[in-house]
Amino acid sequence: MFQLDYMDHSPLYEQIKEKIKALIISGVLKPNEKVPSVRELAQSLTINPNTIHKAYKELELEGYIYSVRAKGSFVTPINNRINQARKDDLLLEMEKLVSELAYMNIPKEQLISRIEELYGRGRQKNND
Repeated sequence: MFQLDYMDHSPLYEQIKEKIKALIISGVLKPNEKVPSVRELAQSLTINPNTIHKAYKELELEGYIYSVRAKGSFVTPINNRINQARKDDLLLEMEKLVSELAYMNIPKEQLISRIEELYGRGRQKNND
């Protein structure tokens, strides 16, 4: 499914969370598709299942996956995925980035163009 970077200083559970999130955002993992079980992923990555469990819990809190008792974890459909708290966090993060880029004298038109390009790619992936 993916590989972990043991030289990376970020915790393994964060790497797992970000890689699964990237697979969901890119459309590799489809809505309502089952994600590997904690045990399966722990065996394939040869790491402690608690690490996988922590990543899955965070993905569930952020609305990217949901769990069904005795069935496993699944990708949350897009219309249910984004909760307001997560939207607010991301917009705050974007505000910080834009402020820093403005401080670095990046032209507003360049930022807008880049946002439109990225947004278009994201919308296209969701429609595929």
